[in-house]
Amino acid sequence: MDNEQSTGHTQTIIVKSPKNVGLAAGLGLFLGPLGMIYSTIMGAVIMLIPFVIIGIIALVTFGVGFVFVLPLLPICAIWSYIAAKRYNRRLLAGEE
Repeated sequence: MDNEQSTGHTQTIIVKSPKNVGLAAGLGLFLGPLGMIYSTIMGAVIMLIPFVIIGIIALVTFGVGFVFVLPLLPICAIWSYIAAKRYNRRLLAGEE
């Protein structure tokens, strides 16, 4: 308290917690781009584009097009895992 009064400056400490990579992968696998928001917003926006296109195809084909969603879900899970791991690595290195 004495030091704070003499210098006139206060020190602010920001604490960030690491992201759970298992949770990131699970959210990406089961929720697709919505689950990716936990680990990477830009990746979620990018993966939302094929989901919208497939949704339009599914409407035209009366739901048959939803089969094409299945290969995209593991891609979302892997991308989320990598993004969360990269975030944790940068956080521990002091870059975040």
